This record gives sequence, structure tokens and C-alpha cells, in this order.
Amino acid sequence: MSTPAIQTPIPSGTICTFTYDEREVEAATRLLRNPAKMFRHQRGEGEAENFEKEVCALTGAGHALMVSSGSSALSCCLSALEIGPGDDVIVPAYTYIATAAAVLDVGAIPILAEIDDTLGMDPEDLERKITPYTKAVIVTHMQGVPAALGKLREIARKHNLYIIEDCCQAIGSRYHGVYCGVESDAFAWSLNYFKTITCGEGGVFFCRDYDAFVRGVCQSDPANTMWSNNDLLQGEVKPFARAGYRANELAAAIARVQLTKLEDIVTRTRALKKALIAGLDEPIHYQLQRVDDPEGDAGISFAIICKDDASTKAMTEALAAEGLRVGSAYNEGFPDRHIYAYWDALMMQNGATDANYPFRDPAYKGKVEYSRDMCPRTLDILHRCLRIGINLGMSEQNMAEMALAINRADKSF
Repeated sequence: MSTPAIQTPIPSGTICTFTYDEREVEAATRLLRNPAKMFRHQRGEGEAENFEKEVCALTGAGHALMVSSGSSALSCCLSALEIGPGDDVIVPAYTYIATAAAVLDVGAIPILAEIDDTLGMDPEDLERKITPYTKAVIVTHMQGVPAALGKLREIARKHNLYIIEDCCQAIGSRYHGVYCGVESDAFAWSLNYFKTITCGEGGVFFCRDYDAFVRGVCQSDPANTMWSNNDLLQGEVKPFARAGYRANELAAAIARVQLTKLEDIVTRTRALKKALIAGLDEPIHYQLQRVDDPEGDAGISFAIICKDDASTKAMTEALAAEGLRVGSAYNEGFPDRHIYAYWDALMMQNGATDANYPFRDPAYKGKVEYSRDMCPRTLDILHRCLRIGINLGMSEQNMAEMALAINRADKSF
């Protein structure tokens, strides 16, 4: 028996495991030593406000608001565009459950669309799922890989739909040179522990139009317009009170440091992924995940899609023999909350009360039904998909050994 391809230990951990240093410690300590600076709406510029300016300068986004999570950032996106009871919003069947939950949060109804071999929303199924009540589409860029944005935007424009980008897993990703989200109506980042940059937990709501941005700000904090000293309501928006997603200054201080590291992080992860792909032979039993814009890929994830169930099983076993243990994205052993079939509350149309809002909201004139097998193409692709996360602790040697393991496994059956 030959020596397994994997000889060098593969480092585990999220990206922040390898990027946090004394700069984050100093940023947090500085605030802790001055408790008077810990409130978001203190007098003068604070950490969150400076972070918002810095993130707009980096990305080219029009307006940004730091909030408590990526989930709350998505709710702000929806409220910003006046989406609510009576509206349908199309979301991909492969995304974190929060994407659909944000739609429910504003009183609208999520409509599920299939994915394709980008692991993002299938443009053709998007068009099939449009109803007379559809007002927006949320495009998710899973694991740093841009979806087929060109076609998706074209369809949205054709049907006069708002397009929101869920960039929570795609901080640093670009589409044809522009940060993902910037050219759409609104987009969201997550600063959760598992993301490209992180402050532990947090999010950012981005918007192009100023009045829409103000509506998102109202969504984020019922007293935001009362605290604000910057003439926030100079446009036509009437203030309203809804949720409470206010960011905290400690998280913002850490996020500011992380933001300065973003480009270096994705430069490194992109280089590692390119090294892995460069080491692969011509595939026999699989295809690479299709990437609509390879240069914009953040490089934090590598995936192959096997040809059928038999090759998926054989490939998984052969890779394990080479020392590379991976499992398919959709399998019975792990209820991945990124896959719609495990969104129990949505599948059963459960509301918080017996009124079953928003499914029974009288404003909703459509009809929606969910089932765990309603997106068979999505389940099939994910069942055949084997994915490897890429972090900054990995080396070119790790990539070379992974490529060798995949090449050997592919030729072993």
C-alpha cells in the first residue's frame, strides 16, 4: 500500500484563529479602560461610526450601518426597500437559515429557488419562481464564491425586482472587480466568528439609496433617529420604530482592526486555492464547482461535485485512505442549517403565535407550500458535493498534498 498523500498536518480553525493579534487586544483594551466611550451614541465619533466610514471607503458602498449580526443586516436590507406583508422574496435553497428568517421577520414570504453548479441561485429557476407578488430576490454568495450575478441581475431588472446580496459568507469577494453587493440595491455582511473578518458577532447593512438607507436605520434601532445628531431624516422618510439591532462599540473597535487586514487575508486565501487547483489533473469522476468570476472568489473554500452517488461514495472513501477526510454537503448524518430541508420552522410554516404570522397575514394573496423534497436539484448537487475549507494556517505544501490526494482518489476506481 502506498504512503497516503496527506503527510503534513492540516491546520484547523477559523480564519480569525490566525489573524487576531495584539492589535485587536489593544483596540478592545483601550475601550475597556475608558467606559465612557462604550456607547454607540456617545458625543463625537465613535468606533462604529468610524468603522462605517472606513468600510464604505474600502468597498465603494454608498451607505453602511454596523448592526448586531448578519441576520439583522438582512432585515435592514428588506425594510430599506419597503418589503413587508403581502410580498414574496425569492431566496436560494442553499444559504444559512437566517436569509429566509429575515424575510419572515419583516412579514414577507420566502420563495425557494434551486441552486446550480456554482452552489448559488440558479438563474433559470429564479425566473420560474417569480410570482405576481414577488418584490425582491436575495442572492447568497456561499463560502466566498460569487454566484452567477450577471444573469441574476439581468433577470431581476427584467422583472423590476429589487436585488439584495447576502454577502455574509463573502466578505472580500468581488464580481468583475467590484466588491460583491455594491452594485445591487442593498447587501449584508456578517462579522460572526466564522467569517473572513470577525468581531465575534456583528453585521453590516449596506444600501445605495439614501432614503432607503434611512428606512434600514429605523429598522435597526427604534430610537436611532432620536439619538442621531447628523440630520439623518433630511430626506422624505418618516421615522418608524421596529427592532433593536444596535452595534456595540467594543465589537466595532475589533472590526476596525480586522478591516485593515481584509485584503491581505483574501490575497493569501486566493493564492492557496489557486495553488490547489493548479495541482489537479483533468477530472474523471467529478467537476470543479463552477465559479462565475474566479478572480473575485475569496478563496476560503474549495469544492468538487462528483458525477453520481456511486462516485461520491467511492471518492469519499478513497480520499479518506489518502488522509483527507471530507463528507458530502448534504447527508443524513449532519443536519446542515444552510440547506432548506432542515429549516423546520419554514417547512412547517410555524409562526410565533396561533395567528401564524406572516403565513396567514390577510395582506398576503399568494399561496406558498413547502416540502423537504421541493428543490430536488439542490439536494442532488449538495449530496454529490465535497468541500474543503481554506484557512490562513494552511501552506502551499498542504495544497500540494490535497491535490495529490484528489488526483489519486479520482484514479482509484
